[in-house]
Amino acid sequence: MTEDEKNARIFKAFCDSNRLKILGLLQSGEKCACKLLEELNIGQPTLSHHMKVLCDAEIVAGRKEGKWTYYSFNPEGVNHAKELLNQITTVTGSTQCSRNY
Repeated sequence: MTEDEKNARIFKAFCDSNRLKILGLLQSGEKCACKLLEELNIGQPTLSHHMKVLCDAEIVAGRKEGKWTYYSFNPEGVNHAKELLNQITTVTGSTQCSRNY
């Protein structure tokens, strides 16, 4: 997988309203999948899909405890996403047009 493909996964993680809701719920700390299911009013397969996208992007980490998975922010992944956004939105050179109209 190329670096651009890895970076695209990060942005994909932020491109869904349910995933943004999940991230909002995780702001108060680690959450059990059962709690996320209650709060989001979605089915378990849908939650699993969204959590896979977030975990693949390394924004969220999961840990198993019994039959449930508990999710929280992955600090390294979050920092990487912040750095990536800063990097790609920083102007690095002149963008002046050289044409005379």
